[in-house]
This record gives sequence, C-alpha cells and structure tokens, in this order.
Amino acid sequence: MNTLPNFPQKDIILFDGVCNFCNNSINLVIDNDPEKQFLFVSLQSEIAQELLGKLNYKPINISKLDTVMLISDNTVFIKSEAALLVASRLSGAWKWFKVLRIFPIWLRDFFYDLIAKYRYKFFGKSDHCRIPTPEMRERFL
Repeated sequence: MNTLPNFPQKDIILFDGVCNFCNNSINLVIDNDPEKQFLFVSLQSEIAQELLGKLNYKPINISKLDTVMLISDNTVFIKSEAALLVASRLSGAWKWFKVLRIFPIWLRDFFYDLIAKYRYKFFGKSDHCRIPTPEMRERFL
C-alpha cells in the first residue's frame, strides 16, 4: 500500500460535504472524539481525490456520492465498515456499535445503502460543503 506523504498520520474520514445527515454525523464524531483521532475531508474536494489516488483507490464519481470512507493505516474502509470502525473509537456508548460487526458485511451494507439512498430526501442537502468553525479548522483538510 502506498503511504501518504504530506498528510498527517491520523485517520481521515471522507464524507459527503453537502449532505445534512453526513454533516451531522461529522459533528457527532467531533463531539465524541476528545482525543482528536480523526481528521475530516469532504469527498467533493480535490484533497479527497488526491488522498484516494495516492492509495490507488478508484476516483469518486461526485454525482454518485453514497458512502462514508475511512482511511486508516493506508487502508480505505467504506460504508458500514467505515462507520462502525469510527464509532468503535468514540467516547461514550457509541463504541458499543462495534457489536454490529457480528453481522455479515453484505447485510450491514444493505441497510447502509438504504439510508444512503434516501438521506437527501429525509435529511436534506446543502448547496455547498460545510465550512468548519475556526476552532475545528485544524481537523479539516
């Protein structure tokens, strides 16, 4: 696997920057990550495409963003696996979500895909990617 020179050695969460559900999920991670283990980048950004390219991961079709991604130890995790790995490292009760990993990935991703398919309908969409507050800016690439 390729390494990521010029990028901090922290795990990176890539998310749909215009999805309200996704933005709220990032806020939840920020609020429950007191050790600041994660950095964040919008999938719509050039930085996201650069990161994925350095890992020889296929480019993201911006018109079909339907997943959260986690880059950890130069490995790309997607969908339910990414979400559960993130949740397992958060403070509070969120870490208990890791128990859902007992279910096969095809089953977890089936439900993940259902939520992803209707997330704009139920939670809405912004016209632009989130702009982090000055306090959070250091955690966004």
